Amino acid sequence: LTAAACTRSFNQMETHLADWIRNTPEGNEVEAVLRACVHCGFCTATCPTYQLLGDELDSPRGRIYLMKQMFEGGEVTSSTREHLDRCLSCRSCESTCPSGVQYHKLLDIGRATIEKLVPRPAGERVQRSLLRTVVPNPTVFKTLLKAGEIVRPILPKAWSEKMPRRSKKAGKRPAPRHQRRMLILEGCAQPSLSPNTNAATARVLDRLGVSVIAAPEAGCCGAVDFHMNAQEDGLNRARNNIDAWWPMIEQGCEAIIQTASGCGAFVKEYGYLLRNDPVYADKAKRVSELAKDLVEVIRKEPLETLGVLSGKKLAVHCPCTLQHAQKLGGAIEEVLKRLGFNLTAVSEGHLCCGSAGTYSLTQPEISMALRDRKLDALERGKPESIVTANIGCQTHLASGGKTPVQHWIELIDEALTARFVPNH
Repeated sequence: LTAAACTRSFNQMETHLADWIRNTPEGNEVEAVLRACVHCGFCTATCPTYQLLGDELDSPRGRIYLMKQMFEGGEVTSSTREHLDRCLSCRSCESTCPSGVQYHKLLDIGRATIEKLVPRPAGERVQRSLLRTVVPNPTVFKTLLKAGEIVRPILPKAWSEKMPRRSKKAGKRPAPRHQRRMLILEGCAQPSLSPNTNAATARVLDRLGVSVIAAPEAGCCGAVDFHMNAQEDGLNRARNNIDAWWPMIEQGCEAIIQTASGCGAFVKEYGYLLRNDPVYADKAKRVSELAKDLVEVIRKEPLETLGVLSGKKLAVHCPCTLQHAQKLGGAIEEVLKRLGFNLTAVSEGHLCCGSAGTYSLTQPEISMALRDRKLDALERGKPESIVTANIGCQTHLASGGKTPVQHWIELIDEALTARFVPNH
């Protein structure tokens, strides 16, 4: 049977929402998502946590049933919250689902709801508050990262491995000189962890006739707050970025580039998330239309004019936020092949590496198990380097201490540098 035929053989899920959510904007969204689900179970085959734990309640279908029970006024416990916490938000299930269930929208509402119904223990609340204070704040994050590097040698191995490492320093960015201009989201953790990524992006695009412009007033995209159930704080960060970018948008900015696919997936949701905001709805919609992952921009450019023909052997890890959320699976591979890179075969490419934003800190055991599984798949072809498109995946995979891990744009920049800088 085809997936469509299998879908028709199941019934839509009936819903009887509780009075406190029925006919509200959130309730209407919940009902639409629940009714789209035909409980076929296809999602369980591609869910990383179900593959690892084998528990139906740690699969999308199981979590949907838990949330349905909650929204219908049934019993909700800390166990319910734990199963929702274990979800990586990788959205692999959405790529698999033949019914087009928008699982992540239900999950966002479910997590925000259960946070109120079943308050967390004090320790978890403190941990989450600290993460929300540190990660989205570049100055604080950079300061703590430097402190961590100083004490790393005396830390236990288990702690040392979890601490992110900074990659090489950024090279010089070219001054804006082209008529074509694109904004870039600098990010919050990436400037400290991988400062060369955005600089490499600016250099490569400069050779393609595009100037990259930063908006200093813009900050964290808002995903960290939003996905840790401080949703209004996340939306306020989105509003701040819209305000910071708007003058350049009015001046004809061609696109807003994100070099971290996690940020890109969230910025592309601004229009949906702020659709009911009378002040920002139209602007948010425009920002989402302009938001582009770097690979969307690069793949449309005349790459052959760069003159790069590298035979370096690479393994590509396509982040979940790129392949499942932004539907750009295979785009990085396409670009690298056009430039002559030798790509190894990678099995289970649809599965999450376990990074998932702050997940590696809040769910370390599951996260590390998924990381090791992913590294085994990536390193099987003995690549010289692993490349990816998201700073969280990059630092998480690099913590395995094996093959070097970089953003893919840095490999292109290195190839260009080798071509244009004479040997001495």
